[in-house]
Amino acid sequence: MPDHTNDPQEPRPELDPEHDGRLTPASTSGNLDPYAKEDGLAEEVTAVPAEITPVTAVTPAPVTAAAPPAPPAPPKTADPDEDDEEDDGMLRMSFLEHLEELRFRLIRALMGLGVAFGVCLFYTDKLWDAVREPAASALKQLGLPEDLAQITPIEGFSIIWVKIPVICALFIASPWILYQVWAFIAPGLYKKERRLATPFIFTTAGLFIAGGAFAYFVAFRFGLAFLLGIGVGHGVKPVVSITEYTDLFVNVILGVALVFELPVLIFFLTLLRIASPRFLLAHSRYAILIIVILAAVITPTPDAVNLTIFAAPMILLYFAGVFASHLLVLSREGKKFPWHRVLYGVLVLAAIIGGLLWLALTKYGYHWLWKWPFLMK
Repeated sequence: MPDHTNDPQEPRPELDPEHDGRLTPASTSGNLDPYAKEDGLAEEVTAVPAEITPVTAVTPAPVTAAAPPAPPAPPKTADPDEDDEEDDGMLRMSFLEHLEELRFRLIRALMGLGVAFGVCLFYTDKLWDAVREPAASALKQLGLPEDLAQITPIEGFSIIWVKIPVICALFIASPWILYQVWAFIAPGLYKKERRLATPFIFTTAGLFIAGGAFAYFVAFRFGLAFLLGIGVGHGVKPVVSITEYTDLFVNVILGVALVFELPVLIFFLTLLRIASPRFLLAHSRYAILIIVILAAVITPTPDAVNLTIFAAPMILLYFAGVFASHLLVLSREGKKFPWHRVLYGVLVLAAIIGGLLWLALTKYGYHWLWKWPFLMK
């Protein structure tokens, strides 16, 4: 037989799927068993030749690593001023510039105090009568002369024309002085914090004046009557020096006025993240103890009644400061306080107090006084 394996004119047939171990679709339709022909159990099935398409190798695509996800966009803030707080929020000042600013603010504060002092000089007689009135009232209740004693020649001038006008000018010029304080610390604050200027000035000055008024109309009068009446009936006749009396008056008035700034102090501690409402409430027992000790130092009398008169408003002011601290925390968290519920409760409480006062004035024979204890039969 001729050998055609090396014949170049006759093309070599491609291997069909049967030679490389694969079956065509046509061959799978019959019952083909590779061992059936040998055993004689099945007839040979003639496969229909089918057009064979060459198989091309598929080159797998190169696997590339997935790109990392893009970082999330920064959250949008409701206040556009917060975006530039880090860059433009605070003013950069050197140490010498701080000293120059401090000198400027001190001069302006002293100028305001000087103007208020000049105004008070025109009313020295009326101011001295107002300062002397608690002592005159206490001495009158004890059946003693209402005049105060002058021990040295210079006492009258230094008290009536210098010390009393200065104290009154301090209360009158307190909003201006507090504004200078705020203007000095404002360069170190963010823009959002500088908006607290107006509430800070009015609240701080209002509490300072309210504390002085409380001391003058309530605390000092009640305590002075107790002190002057201790020796009466034991062979002691009170002789009150205007210097000693004025020193006691100034200490009590300024001490209570400064204590009334407790809510502002608590608010700033919360603003600087030194304290929190939860911390203040958890340690309120220690705060009350410190307030009672401080009231005992400020109180001009050692009795429990005057101690209570001083300590009760201070405790209320402490919890008012905790409430202001809570409002600040809610503002930071984007929450709102239910003011309508609080207003409803305040109106109900005011209605109850008003009803009790009406009953006391109309049914039980009490009448109103503009001094402590305000209601007398």
